[in-house]
Amino acid sequence: MTDPTAGRTALRDLLGLLARGAPAEDFARPAAAARSAGAGAAELAAVEEATAVALEVHRTLLQHRTREAELTALFDTAGDLAALRDLDAVLRAITHRAKQLLHTDVTYLSLIDEAAGDTFMRVTDGSVSAAFQQLRLGMGEGLGGLVAQTARPYATGDYQSDPRFRHTGPIDSAVAEEDLRAILGVPLRLGPKVIGVLFAADRSPRAFSAREVALLSSLADHAAIAIDGARLLEETRQALAELNAASRTIRENSDALRRAEEAHDRLTGLVLRGGDITEVAAAIGTLLDGGTLIHDADGVELARVRSDPRPPTARAVVASRGSGRAVPLEGTWVCAVLAGPELLGSVTLTGRAGLDDAGRRLFERAATVTALLLLLRRSVAETEDRIRGELLGDLLSPSADPAGLAVRARRLGVDLGRPHALFVLHSAAAPRPRLLAAAAHRARERRGLAGVHHDHVVLLAPSDSEGADAPVLAAALGRAVGGPVTVGAARADGSASALPAAHAEALRCLSTLRALGRDGDGAALAELGFLGVLLGDRPDLPAYVRDVLGPLLEYDARRGSDLVHTLRVYFACGMSQARAKDALHVHVNTVVQRLDRIGRLLGPDWQSPDRSLELQLALRLHQVSGGAAAEPSPPVPLLSSSSAC
Repeated sequence: MTDPTAGRTALRDLLGLLARGAPAEDFARPAAAARSAGAGAAELAAVEEATAVALEVHRTLLQHRTREAELTALFDTAGDLAALRDLDAVLRAITHRAKQLLHTDVTYLSLIDEAAGDTFMRVTDGSVSAAFQQLRLGMGEGLGGLVAQTARPYATGDYQSDPRFRHTGPIDSAVAEEDLRAILGVPLRLGPKVIGVLFAADRSPRAFSAREVALLSSLADHAAIAIDGARLLEETRQALAELNAASRTIRENSDALRRAEEAHDRLTGLVLRGGDITEVAAAIGTLLDGGTLIHDADGVELARVRSDPRPPTARAVVASRGSGRAVPLEGTWVCAVLAGPELLGSVTLTGRAGLDDAGRRLFERAATVTALLLLLRRSVAETEDRIRGELLGDLLSPSADPAGLAVRARRLGVDLGRPHALFVLHSAAAPRPRLLAAAAHRARERRGLAGVHHDHVVLLAPSDSEGADAPVLAAALGRAVGGPVTVGAARADGSASALPAAHAEALRCLSTLRALGRDGDGAALAELGFLGVLLGDRPDLPAYVRDVLGPLLEYDARRGSDLVHTLRVYFACGMSQARAKDALHVHVNTVVQRLDRIGRLLGPDWQSPDRSLELQLALRLHQVSGGAAAEPSPPVPLLSSSSAC
C-alpha cells in the first residue's frame, strides 16, 4: 500500500534538515523513508532531485559559514592590531586563530635573524617538543627555510618523505620529535622583504587547499603588519624618549649655560672692580657650595675660604694641566690655573665630591677667571717691581738727589727715614730673574725695594738688625728658588745718602762670605770677626771687643779679677804656662787655674788658630783703646811668639 503524502513528507524533512544545519549524511534519510512508504516513481524522482538541491544548498551554507568564520577571525585580528599593546600577545592570537580556522594540530611562526642569517621560532601553538620550539632553520633549509628564501608558500602532505626540501639532521629530528607530517608555510612580507614564515601543520598526512593557503597568507599579512607596527611603535617610543631626554638635556644645558654666564659675569666683574684673590675664592665657594683654596705655581697658598689648609696635590695639578679639565681626587676637585701653556697655580674645591658636568664646567670657568686675576696681579706686580727697582738703582747711585728720592720712595710706601738693612744676594743655582722675583716678593711683604744693581740682586727693607735678618733671609730665599742663596748685609741709618756706602759694604760682605766658602749663608761684616773689622768702612771696634772678650770683661768687672791681663800675658809668652807664671809672678798652678776659668768662659776652642787670632786682635784693640791700664807686662804681638817673654 502506498502513502500518497510520502513525497510531501520527504520534502518537509529536507527543509527541516537545512534549517537545523544537519550534517550532509542525514540528507539521504527523507528519500529512503519515502521509498519505504511506497511513494511512486514520480514522487521518488522529485524527492531525489530535492535531496540533491538540498545538499547543494547545504554545501553553500557551509561555505558561507566557513567564510564568515574566516572573515570574523580576520576582523578580530585587525581589531587586535588596532589595539596593539603587546606584540607577543598579537602573534599568539594569530597563530591560535590559524590553528582553529585550518583545523591543524600545530601552528607556529618564525622570524628571520638578519645578523645570524637564519630563522628562529618566535611563537608556537600546540607544540609539545622543546627541541622543536627552539629550532633554527638556515636560509633554504627545510620547508620554512625555502619559504623564507623564495618568498613563496610551500605545502607538503608528508614532510619526512618529500624530496623537494633540503633535509638536515636538526630539522628532521625536531620535526620527528613533534611528529609532524603535513606542513604548510607562507611568507610574512613587508613589501618585497620577507621577515618570517607562518606555519600550519598536522600530525597526520593531509592536503592543503588553495583556500587554506590563501587564508594562512592573509593571517601572515596581519602578522607582518603587527610586527612592523610594533617596530614602528617601538621606534616612536624610543624617538619620544630620546626627544624627551634631548629636551631635558637642552633645558639642563640652558640652565647650566645661564648659570655659567652669570657666574662668569660675577667673577669677571669682581676681578675688574679690583677684587682680591680671597674675594674670588669666596665667590667660587658660594657658587659651587664648597670650600676653596687657591695656590700659586709653587704651591704657596694665596687664599683659603671655608676649608682647612692643605697643599695642592702635584699629581692632580699635572693631570688637570695635561687634560685642561678639572680632575677629582680623594673627595676634592683640582683645576690647574693656566695662561696658555704656563702654569700660574691651582684651585681646589673641597666638600663637593659629587660634581656634575655643569658644576665641573663652572669650576673650570672659575679657574679661567682666577688665571685672569693672577695675570693682572702679576702684571701690576711686575710694573711695581720695575718702578721699585728703578728707584733702588737711583738710591744706590752716589750722584742721585736724596730729597727727590725720598719723595719718590714715599709714593711707593717706603719710609727712608727709618733704619734699613741692605742685602746683596747671590745664587749660583738659580737664574737671576727667579732670584729677583723671590726678592721682590719679600720686598713687597716688608714694604721695601728690590732690584738689580751692578749685576747683583739687591733688597732694601726696614730693619733694626741687619745681621740677624741676613741668615733668615738667605734660608727663605733658598727655599723659594730651590737652591742656596748667599746674602751680604749692611745697615743704613735713616738717610738716603747712606745707601751707596751700605751697598758697598754689603757687597764686600758677600764677597767675603763666598771666599770663605759660606755659600747659602747670610751675615753682616760685623759678624765676620776680624775680617769684618779689616774690611768695614765703619768698624765698631768697641762692639768687636765686646763680642770677642765680653765674657772675660764681665767676669773681671763682677769679681774684681784680671783674666783679660792673664790672657794677654799668656799669648805674649807664646802660650807657655811656665813663662807666663814668671811674667805674672804667680805659681804655675795659679796660671793653670786662670786658664781653665778662661776656657770655661770663652769655650773649649779658644786656643784654636782662628779663635786665638780673634782673641789677640781683640786684646790689642782693648789695650790701645784705653780699656786696660798701662802695666809692666810685655807687649802683645798680633801673633803669639815664643820670644815675647
